[in-house]
Amino acid sequence: MDFSNLIADRMLEVKASAVREIFKVASQPGVITLAGGNPAPESFPAEEIKEAAMAILTQQPSVALQYNLSEGYPRLREQLANRMEKKFGIDMSKNELIVVSGSQQGADLTTKALVNEGDGVICEEPSFIGCLNTFRTYKAKLYGVRMNDDGMDMEMLEETLKNNKNIKLIYTIPTFQNPSGKTTSLAVRKKMLELAVKYNVIIYEDNPYGELRFSGEEVPTIKSMDTTGHVIYAGSFSKVFSPGLRLAYLVFDKGIMEKIVVGKQATDVHTNVFSQMIASYYLEHYDLDAQIEKIRLLYKHRGEWMLTCMDKYFPKAASWTRPEGGIFIWVTLPEGIDTQKLLSEAIEKKVAFVPGVAFMTDINQPTSALRLNFSTMPDDKIEEGIRILGELLAEKLG
Repeated sequence: MDFSNLIADRMLEVKASAVREIFKVASQPGVITLAGGNPAPESFPAEEIKEAAMAILTQQPSVALQYNLSEGYPRLREQLANRMEKKFGIDMSKNELIVVSGSQQGADLTTKALVNEGDGVICEEPSFIGCLNTFRTYKAKLYGVRMNDDGMDMEMLEETLKNNKNIKLIYTIPTFQNPSGKTTSLAVRKKMLELAVKYNVIIYEDNPYGELRFSGEEVPTIKSMDTTGHVIYAGSFSKVFSPGLRLAYLVFDKGIMEKIVVGKQATDVHTNVFSQMIASYYLEHYDLDAQIEKIRLLYKHRGEWMLTCMDKYFPKAASWTRPEGGIFIWVTLPEGIDTQKLLSEAIEKKVAFVPGVAFMTDINQPTSALRLNFSTMPDDKIEEGIRILGELLAEKLG
């Protein structure tokens, strides 16, 4: 049965996440996947989570298995608010915090609350495919702004804001950006906030990787510098604790709270209470910062090892970023190389990556770039995958 005539207009031009589609191929036996964005499974505190689950179901089963507040489990919200103030310098007296079902829901609720059909959303070019698709489902108009080594190009950003009066949102991943791995400098963060205030638009600061720094100096969040309420901050447990628990949180000006909460009630009523209580128990009884430090050391080793292998096996015509944290490396090839086609050849050789077109505002424009991930593969698989990919690139580039 053909139901195409029944599909909502807002979904007609939205394509499935290229990353998720590649997962299906990459899960085949023998494929070395450098394509994903998953955290390393060995980083999950499984025993501690098991202890937390047992304690909660023994001591508070009626709370864990019952409905709860849309804003989030109260104790967890309190713990997160304290962490935001002490670790990130965010003034919680002027802001609210809501627990959401993963970062993706945070972006969805923000777009639902703020963006009308036809409103503009400015995105880094390249940017995270999940949020690009969220904006597309609300029929927002996407404006890509190129990424320099120090972050979004501020001249291009202001030009876009000046020439398009429909802009509602600036979407940025300022620390260890997905997919580029780049970190936005303090000067660019300050300028972006200045422009947001000047043109009265909201910055959506997505920070799932910010605590995974393994070299260089910390850079303050944009939200910590926000005195006017123009920044919505999104944090997540997925990369530092467990993605399967689907826990993230938004921090934003009190004036936005009511509409975000109503939007969440219309979506899922509240985030999984049991998951929230597990996270709260962990924060109460264990050291999350120590857990994060273990992950940092693991990713430092794997990231540096992948870069070493790329230096050894990749042709000189290719260039790539050298991130100070996070889990991604962005590779740029000479113009004329379509990495979408290159992927098909790589998969035949049992290696997977994500072609750059997946991260562009125009998904129909061939792109000579690709994203690599180093968080999940052991050393031998990283080297083998990079060697095979390097040989393939050498064939293409001559």
